[in-house]
Amino acid sequence: MSWTQNYAALGGSLGLTALVVSIPIFFLFWALAIKEMKGYQAGVLTLLITLVDVVLVYKMPVSIALSATAYGMVYGLWPIGWIIITAVYLYNLTVEAGQFEIIKSSIASVTSDRRLQALIVAFSFGAFLEGAAGFGAPVAITGAILIGLGFEPLKAAGLCLIANTAPVAFGAIGAPIIAAGAVTGMGDFVISQAVGRQLPFLSVVIPLYLVILLAGWKSALEVLPAILVTGVSFAVAQWWSSNYLGAYLPDIISSIVSLLATTLLLKFWQPKTLWHFPHEKDALKAEVTKYSLGQIIKAWSPFAILTVMVTIWGTPAFKDWVLNKMHLAVYINHWPGLDGLVYKAAPIVAKPAVYAAAYKWDFLSAAGTAILISAVISTLILGIKPTTALKVFAQTLKQLKFPLINISAVLGFAYLANYSGLSFTLGLLFASTGMLFPILSPILGWFGVFLTGSDTSSNALFGKLQQVTAEQIGINPVLTVAANSSGGVVGKMISPQSIAVAAAATSLVGRESSLFKFTVKHSILFVLIIAVMVYLQAYVVPGMMPILPAAVN
Repeated sequence: MSWTQNYAALGGSLGLTALVVSIPIFFLFWALAIKEMKGYQAGVLTLLITLVDVVLVYKMPVSIALSATAYGMVYGLWPIGWIIITAVYLYNLTVEAGQFEIIKSSIASVTSDRRLQALIVAFSFGAFLEGAAGFGAPVAITGAILIGLGFEPLKAAGLCLIANTAPVAFGAIGAPIIAAGAVTGMGDFVISQAVGRQLPFLSVVIPLYLVILLAGWKSALEVLPAILVTGVSFAVAQWWSSNYLGAYLPDIISSIVSLLATTLLLKFWQPKTLWHFPHEKDALKAEVTKYSLGQIIKAWSPFAILTVMVTIWGTPAFKDWVLNKMHLAVYINHWPGLDGLVYKAAPIVAKPAVYAAAYKWDFLSAAGTAILISAVISTLILGIKPTTALKVFAQTLKQLKFPLINISAVLGFAYLANYSGLSFTLGLLFASTGMLFPILSPILGWFGVFLTGSDTSSNALFGKLQQVTAEQIGINPVLTVAANSSGGVVGKMISPQSIAVAAAATSLVGRESSLFKFTVKHSILFVLIIAVMVYLQAYVVPGMMPILPAAVN
């Protein structure tokens, strides 16, 4: 039996409905920020409360609700969980082989200053991984590297989450922008241009913000030249590539430019005083081991291989070859108990339309598989025995047991929110604000990423709503669609999915609430800054935004 979404199910009141269906979200905030509940416990309980909520409020059939939940949970394990398993596995292999001491020494040879290491690893290298792979890989890998360098786990995870903001809109070879272009019919190029006129402002600020968080304002001023070179080079490259090349390469280009520019600067300039953590004072007196160029290349080879593999895997040509020409994927074209049974309703769509549900198990083309192949090649280069590699893999699975439960629960919640209409109810409430909508437009994107853990999913959810609302109030729809993506990037750091990934990679399982409290205030501050910027672009400097071609209108 089919079922149609009803966004104002309680007495026809959108506001009342939105309030009641927000109960699971309020609970999740309370569980993490106040109760300090373990992540997997908060995730599972939130999912159960949501199931009861949507069945009672929306009269959603129990069987459809359970199917939507299962759909999301499976997606949480593949491809998201698969990426986390393989990323942590690759890191664990380098530690097992004793190569991480060499990696730490090589980074210290560029700079032993922890402030500058945070810029290079968390911001620049993390942006590259976001552009090539996305879906949790940047935080998982850079967080593990920073801990290996000597960063305290909570600080490492928090810094990597905050750093992984400006690159998110163009992550995974432009997937969020491509999704926005598809659902709105605008195409991805004009949205790429618009986002490229918003996020560079954030890209300049984030490096400074990271160093202030790590070491304080006075210490940040001591490395201001490096901060400016890192942020400005990234921002300029991001603006240029997004406006002239499109959505596919801004992260790759920006991160490489930023890495090269910062490394080149450090060849000729170093801060007068080197900043380290207080507990490192005795360790710094010890003699630093010198390694040969060959040893350094060998130690870094897993991450060099990873860079090559995820770049290849992320290209549309490779995916097309694997999926369409080699047919190396298993498709469930009709998810049982869900596909063809749920209908979206007005005003989300002009007339009732089927909310499709299909699943693809694409082992070879998945980003996690690219990381796994990198790990297998690395075992040969590092001389790790197959039995040892298998032992490390088993240990990695044991290490990630609770994070995988959490990720599955969170994705189950996200998909249930989408198929029940919960996400649309809240989105329509935002859209009902009229001329104030430009302020709330990026907040809607921020909220979408909090719900789903993905800027791509947030754009798919709310992209059309952003477009239609902008047209109704008489402002440029390109602006609000872009704002959905730009606001979404700062929701990434508080998404339960991202928190779970970061906790898993940095041995903070059970301390997800601490990580959430670390990031939430920064996330709110950034989305408010973006909201002000979007409002100014709507009414004060509308000429900053590209205009949608008449043919598309």
